[in-house]
Amino acid sequence: MHWIMKLQNKTTAFYITFVILTLPVLMSCSDRQEPAETTPVPAKAESFTFFDLGINTKLTNHVRKELENKLGRDAIEHRSVIDLEINYRGFLKKYFPNLDELNRLLNFPPGERVEHNTVKLMYRYAQKQNVPFKYVELVFSGYTKTPLLFKITFRKDEADIVKTLETKYGRPGVIDWQEENGTSMFWKKNTDFLIVSLVPDQFGRHEYHIVIYYVDNLKQLVATKTKEQERAKSGKTAF
Repeated sequence: MHWIMKLQNKTTAFYITFVILTLPVLMSCSDRQEPAETTPVPAKAESFTFFDLGINTKLTNHVRKELENKLGRDAIEHRSVIDLEINYRGFLKKYFPNLDELNRLLNFPPGERVEHNTVKLMYRYAQKQNVPFKYVELVFSGYTKTPLLFKITFRKDEADIVKTLETKYGRPGVIDWQEENGTSMFWKKNTDFLIVSLVPDQFGRHEYHIVIYYVDNLKQLVATKTKEQERAKSGKTAF
């Protein structure tokens, strides 16, 4: 009977010691708060792509190197005027008034050379890389490094590019120009536009011109430019 009581006393002492040692740890765990969940900023919905470059692509050295592998060496320009007009003067005003208005905002005040913080990559020797393009121009925002405007031209559709676009994006809208004897096909995805035009040259031969407008990114550029102008104006009037 005596050894049973001694065993019970040892067991009780063990549990008391265990509770004393582990209670602070348990309390600290209960007081520790889980890190607050942050809601990530959603990326803009994907739209049209060119060589996997889309509305959310960031221009990096790696991206530029990949483009060089596909299109050859580039020429680069870090500040430039952005003119959204295509085909002939007044085309956007007649057929795409929203793009025309955006073009006015980008080039305000009228009559002045309005340069923007952009990165323009130009490829003039892409055909040497065994691709059908005569000229490629890719314009990115200098603020966000995201695409603003892509322009691609080629003489003949030997690679069935138009058919590929129809397969990927569906049947396009069609515009028969009455003024300049040309034709345009267009697709709209979210707010962005892809326009393919058959543009006649001075000899009456047609050339394909493709333009992709990343409208939300262009609007963001306008907003940033406006804020910069307002800050500059307030600085001049501060003294």
